[in-house]
Amino acid sequence: MPGSKKDSSEHQPKLDELLTLNDAAKISGLSHSHLRLLVRQGELWGKKVGNFWFTTEKAVREYLARDVRPGPKPRKPLT
Repeated sequence: MPGSKKDSSEHQPKLDELLTLNDAAKISGLSHSHLRLLVRQGELWGKKVGNFWFTTEKAVREYLARDVRPGPKPRKPLT
């Protein structure tokens, strides 16, 4: 299922811990659409409620701590 981790034993956040992806974008420096993509790919915890996606500050900070940088990767030199 998009936006859910494969491990079902993961801590479920409380309502007051939830952030909209717009708010998460402000604290992370990533765009709302990129965060939505990360949630759909299972890279970031998120939950869709109605028409809105939510995540937590903890999930965003854990993702950022992994130092996963979007964009092209450096090419390996040919030997």
